Amino acid sequence: MPSNSPLAGEPYDRIDAERLAGVLKALADPARLRLLSLIQASPDGEACVCDLTAPIGLSQPTVSHHLRILTESGLLEREKRGVWAYYRIVPSAIQQIADLLTPPRKRATKKAAR
Repeated sequence: MPSNSPLAGEPYDRIDAERLAGVLKALADPARLRLLSLIQASPDGEACVCDLTAPIGLSQPTVSHHLRILTESGLLEREKRGVWAYYRIVPSAIQQIADLLTPPRKRATKKAAR
């Protein structure tokens, strides 16, 4: 994930722009946004495909496809347990996206309020 921000007047280089575009592309799907919210809202902060197919209303292969895209983009971590894979959000990845999209003055105000 790029460490600079065009909102701070620092342009991205090509590689950072491509990396960020890939993450934003992964997020730019309603099913993937719902999957992230379902995982984040789960009691243990993790879920397997079997927990997600019914609430999202998609087939297991489709849910697995979306989870793979989110994992490859660095937004989720995957842990294999027996025949099941469990997914967790990577908080630092979500925070980096929020920081990149928050103007520097607002970021400073939020940190001071914590």
